[in-house]
Amino acid sequence: MQPTEPAIPTFTEELYDNIADQLVEQGYAIIRRGFDPSLLMQLNQRVQGLDDGDFQQAGIGRGDDNQLNETIRTDSIRWLTHSNGAECQFLQCMEGLRIALNRRLFMGLFDYECHFAHYAPGDFYKRHLDAFRGRTNRVLSAVLYLNHEWQDDDGGELLMYERKQKQPLLSLRPEYGTMIIFLSERFPHEVLAAKRDRYSIAGWFRVNNSLGDVIDPAR
Repeated sequence: MQPTEPAIPTFTEELYDNIADQLVEQGYAIIRRGFDPSLLMQLNQRVQGLDDGDFQQAGIGRGDDNQLNETIRTDSIRWLTHSNGAECQFLQCMEGLRIALNRRLFMGLFDYECHFAHYAPGDFYKRHLDAFRGRTNRVLSAVLYLNHEWQDDDGGELLMYERKQKQPLLSLRPEYGTMIIFLSERFPHEVLAAKRDRYSIAGWFRVNNSLGDVIDPAR
């Protein structure tokens, strides 16, 4: 008898529907209890078990245009891969979400890339867009928070804006297990400085703006 492989944690069909509905109605979706608790625990242990040397200082821009600018962002990142069990399960879960959203919204999402983000106390990321209209293949941004018992006075909120608006549309605490998904071209956003270490997984669903056999650049 062949041993059975462990089930891959996925969202329910009802939650897929809810995410799609929120994206259509308001351009973003907030999921508070969508992930398997065991997977969340493994991801939390994974990111906190990494050494400082496993992270790299985050830059702005992509590819050859990437550069460090500590007046804009000061966090550190580490890209997820399939070489670790917890990371692999998370990537498979997001692949399921990619397929589900394509079926419901015909978005043409081609793939997904993501990294752990560590904001040490005082770190921040100033207001920015994840994509610029017509100039990128990032379509949907997604952030999953991995912070236990986050309190109001810990800071570190995600502020999201409508274009050209100075007042935030919403302020989201980086609470454990909460995920926000939003249209990358539509919503400028920023991460406020926190008083304690702040961990998350930030990622992007992309379309394939390739020319010939060359895939539009990753990262």
